[in-house]
Amino acid sequence: MNKTIRRAAVFSLLLVLALLVRATWVQFYDGKALADDKDNRRNAISLYANPLGNIIVAGDAITGSAPTKGGDLKYKRTYKDGSLYAAVTGYSSQVYGATQLEGIYRDLLDGTDTRLKNPLDALTGKHADPGDVITTIDPDVQKAVYDALGDKKGGAVAIDPKTGRILAAVSTPSYDPTTISAGNDSVWQKLKKDADKPLVNRALRQPLPPGSTFKLVVAAAALEDELYPDVDAKTDSPDPYTLPGTSRVLKNENSSAPCEDASIRVALQYSCNNVFAKMAVDLGQDKVRAMAEKFGFNDEEQDVPVRAYASVYPSGMDRSSTALTGIGQFDVTATPLQMAMVSAAIANDGKLVSPHMVAQTSDADGNVLKNYDDDTRTKEIVSSSTARQLRSAMQTVVEDGTGTNARISGATVGGKTGTAQHGENNSETPYAWFTSYAKSDSTGKEVAVAVMVEQSDATRSEVSGNGLAAPVAKAAMRAALKG
Repeated sequence: MNKTIRRAAVFSLLLVLALLVRATWVQFYDGKALADDKDNRRNAISLYANPLGNIIVAGDAITGSAPTKGGDLKYKRTYKDGSLYAAVTGYSSQVYGATQLEGIYRDLLDGTDTRLKNPLDALTGKHADPGDVITTIDPDVQKAVYDALGDKKGGAVAIDPKTGRILAAVSTPSYDPTTISAGNDSVWQKLKKDADKPLVNRALRQPLPPGSTFKLVVAAAALEDELYPDVDAKTDSPDPYTLPGTSRVLKNENSSAPCEDASIRVALQYSCNNVFAKMAVDLGQDKVRAMAEKFGFNDEEQDVPVRAYASVYPSGMDRSSTALTGIGQFDVTATPLQMAMVSAAIANDGKLVSPHMVAQTSDADGNVLKNYDDDTRTKEIVSSSTARQLRSAMQTVVEDGTGTNARISGATVGGKTGTAQHGENNSETPYAWFTSYAKSDSTGKEVAVAVMVEQSDATRSEVSGNGLAAPVAKAAMRAALKG
């Protein structure tokens, strides 16, 4: 073989090898990328080729699948009481993808989860029957909260303190996922452009200043640090209180309240700003932050299993800013989930059971794939003594203080109101908060609730935690304790 032919043969062999390498790369790497591309129509065709599994509330499916009329997608997702449960389910859309429980459990619900396939299915490529997601949601509590929020813009979460089960997660205004499941662009664009942001999950994913509800965290830090021996000891709290290093005087909402050197109980009862601002400064930001983080603040991976936005306690502050954090202002933010966790830990003798809104996942035959109730973690946040004292002080708030609208006959109720400033120099309508717990005097059933009202049609002077948020919490607690 002469040199020219030999070189041509080697070059041809190299071209064949290069072609094989490229084909392998396209098949196993680029192919996967193309298969996973959100714009790949085949994904949607495959996903909606069969009915999806369901999301279950109290034994009933709140989702479904309906045949479509024409087109290449055989089924579309449907929802029962879609607006009521949107903050739980999210949506599964042929065009806009899937969110929340629909997105997290997509493989289970569409039958591609490997746990659903038997060995023969794996060999033959047969489509497995989809599984189901069984939630912890109590439909009576969910509806009570939804109805009580009404046309207000806000969010609420109810938790069983003993088990960590989320009994309700509501965000208003809501939307019906059925209206966008088939990809109706006009409805989708209207939802996206709506100034009230109905697609935002205010229960889990919109942290806002918690106002005076955060005083519970500061009080917990003071008791645990033994800054004060108990909730009835007098504090060192001048009234008026001037923020350190400034000439700004921090006022109390009720100028006639007995806030000077008030005990923690009295300071919670009348929501004395001077007491908790001074207390935060005396403790120092590091100790307040440490307690806040024990309750769950600054947790970037708070999964229930929907990823909740982190509630924030800031760092690197001067003493005047630290004082403002003591009353839940400056850069402190919280979700209703987070403030419900605070009340849940206090109600549960200082122990926080990890909150979760899914009880189980199962296959099409009802066999349990994973039991989330058995997978909870319990963390001691404060001592039982501190929790007991805080419960007592919170009861005073409801019985004789700023939270009287949360009283429930036949139940022991404790709570804390909050009215958080909004806008520069508090120029916009404040946020109304209420966090609470209740225990039935007859059955011993318990619940912890947090409510945030971001906006309502109430006049500015009528915006308060007791006026707007406490009645919503009361409705949730009554529904949870009945029976």
